[in-house]
Formats: sequence, structure tokens, C-alpha cells
Amino acid sequence: MARAVSTNRKITVTVIAWSIGFLIFFPILWTILTSFKTEAEAIASPPSFLFFEWTTENYGIVMERSNYFLHFMNSVVISVGSTLIGLLIAVPAAWSMAFVPGKNTKNVLMWMLSTKMLPPVGVLIPIYLIFKNVGLLDTRTGLVIVLTLINLPIIIWMLYTYFKEIPVDILEAARMDGANLRNEIIYILTPMAVPGIASTMLLNIILAWNEAFWTLNLTAANAAPLTAFIASYSSPEGLFYAKLSAASTMAIAPILIMGWFSQKQLVRGLTFGAVK
Repeated sequence: MARAVSTNRKITVTVIAWSIGFLIFFPILWTILTSFKTEAEAIASPPSFLFFEWTTENYGIVMERSNYFLHFMNSVVISVGSTLIGLLIAVPAAWSMAFVPGKNTKNVLMWMLSTKMLPPVGVLIPIYLIFKNVGLLDTRTGLVIVLTLINLPIIIWMLYTYFKEIPVDILEAARMDGANLRNEIIYILTPMAVPGIASTMLLNIILAWNEAFWTLNLTAANAAPLTAFIASYSSPEGLFYAKLSAASTMAIAPILIMGWFSQKQLVRGLTFGAVK
């Protein structure tokens, strides 16, 4: 029998959860509010929270100074493209690790995950030189390749945990009915793991969208995504906080909206297999 939870405990937990959520969201809220201030109000001390002269001038200046839609399309192509290519590679890899008997599966998974511990700056120079020599510098293709390789260990690891929750008997029954490897993965395994695949895809789009180190170092103008768009508002003369906040708001708005509308799918996928 489930233990009853008192009303006071529910209220306490709810208040704590909302407080933590507000603290996490507050920097984003402050950035959005600052984007509607003048530069003088943005650096005023003490700062004003809501009671200030609201203006949309910063957004107009940002749109005039920068090609926002080019940066936006670069971010979409790079994040979605690297995620889709990563899934095409990760689904068969995770299937083999989850359902093909082997003694070194966990060691391979740990090795792949350990590659995320390598500081990116340690391989920046060789990758930069390779991209420069083969003509991939400042191209969408180059960034798609880099972000695919960076996020591939996470994609494989997440899909492996989802696939392990699928009963092996179902796959064996499909094999007995004559399904080959391709049909098994496409028509049996993939539909059953849709929640896990969807959450993996959403999470990796967010990771690729927010990637700054590689996008700033491997692009200049043509393939620069929204992370480079934000960085362009840091100048030797100083930081223009209001304009920087407007650029940041325009950069994070698409991913915030996507995350808001897909939060149920994301939570469902992340908890896939947790309760049987």
C-alpha cells in the first residue's frame, strides 16, 4: 500500500521545487528584461527589475547590425544535421551493444564516455589545421562533422540504456518470423524505442545548439551559428549589456520554445524504462 503524503509535505515540496526552478530560470529572465532596457539602465546601480523605461531599440539595432536569420539557419542546420547523422550511426551501434553478447560492452561504453573528458582545447590545433587543409573551415559541413563526433558517445550511451529495457524475446520472435537485421532494427526495435530516441534527439539538438567552443574557433562568417552571433557583441570598447542581452534573447528563444513544447516528450523519454 502506498504511503499517504500529508498536505503540509506536499506544500513544502511544491514551494521548494518552485523556488529551485525560479533560481535556475532567473538568469534567463534577467537577460530578457535587460534586453528591453537602455544601456544606461542596464548598468545602473542598484538595478531596476520591472520599473524602468521599456524599449525595443536594442532589438532593432541588433537586426540592423547582424544577419540574424543567417546565424539562425546555420544553428538549425548544424544542430539538426549533427543529431540526425549521430542517430543513424548510434542506433545500430547501440543495438549491437544491447543485444549482441559480448564481454567488453561496458568497457567500450566507458571508453566512449571518457572521450568527453578530454579538454577540447587539447585537440583544437590539429582539427583546425585539418579543416583548413581540406577546406572545411567555416563551413556547415565541418561543424556538422565535429558536433556529430562530439555528441556521438552521449547518443550511443542513451540509446543503449533505452534498448536494454526492450525484451529480447520480442526481437527473437521477429527473427523466427523471418525478419532480417535491417527489418529488425527499422520495424521492430526503433518503433518500440521512439520515446527514448525522441528524447535523445531533443537533448542532443540542445547540446549542439549551445555549443560555443568549436563554433567560435572553426567559423568566421559563412557558417557562424547563433553562439558566434552572441559573441560578436563583445567588443574591445566594452560590453554593451542591453544589446548583448537582446542578442542572447534572440539566440535562446528558439531553443526555449522548442524545449517548452517538447518537455513532456523529453521527460517521458528520460524516464523510459524507469518504471515497469
